Order: sequence, then C-alpha cells, then structure tokens
Amino acid sequence: MGQAPSAEEIEGVARATIARLPAAFRAHLGDVVLLVEEFADDETLAALGIEHPLDLTGLYHGRPVGEKSSMDSGATPDRIHLYRRAILEEWVETGVRLDDLIAHVTIHEIGHHFGLSDDDMHALEEAVAD
Repeated sequence: MGQAPSAEEIEGVARATIARLPAAFRAHLGDVVLLVEEFADDETLAALGIEHPLDLTGLYHGRPVGEKSSMDSGATPDRIHLYRRAILEEWVETGVRLDDLIAHVTIHEIGHHFGLSDDDMHALEEAVAD
C-alpha cells in the first residue's frame, strides 16, 4: 500500500471529485469550506453519539440549501469535514480503492448540503464516476 496519503492529497482527491460534479451542483458549493482533519473532535463525536473517532469518516456542518434563507446572514459557512485517519482505516479494512472511498465520502457529505436522499447520493456518485 505504501505511505499513507497526507491530508493535502486527500483534499486533492476530494476537490477533483467536486470538479466532476454536474455544474448545477458545483454552482451551489462555492461557499462551502472543505476541511481534512485527522479525527473528529471529542465534542463532535459526543454530539453524534459516536464512541470511537475511527467510526466517522466525514461530516457536513450547515443547513441544507433548501432550508437557507436571507436570515442566515452572519452564520458560519457550511463545512464538509473529511477525517483522514478514519478514511484510511476504512480503506485498509475494505480494500476499496482510496480515490473511490474519498469520492464516496465527499459526495455523501455534499448530499447532506443539498438535502439529498441516499438514493440521490448514489445516483450522483455514479454520475461522477462515469
């Protein structure tokens, strides 16, 4: 497997995934911040009821596009967090190609930004893979 990819390399794969999204989706992602961190912090894990940091590969913080209003001014920007160590752990455990796994997690979190169902997220993932 070689050396584990850095946070910057994982971010590069995530950004390449975003670049392959249909234009209608990309147009609404300009203000979303993409962060790659080693693990989710204890506060986040506790809020989600997750005991082990390797059990969370990604998280969307924000309000879905369809729920936003002009009253949201001054709010912190929406954020997509990718958790490097959890992604790498899942990669080792599943044997899924790392770029496919990063794309999957990235699209899943983008799906939350748009308020998509799991079926819609899978369809978007297939569109990006083509």
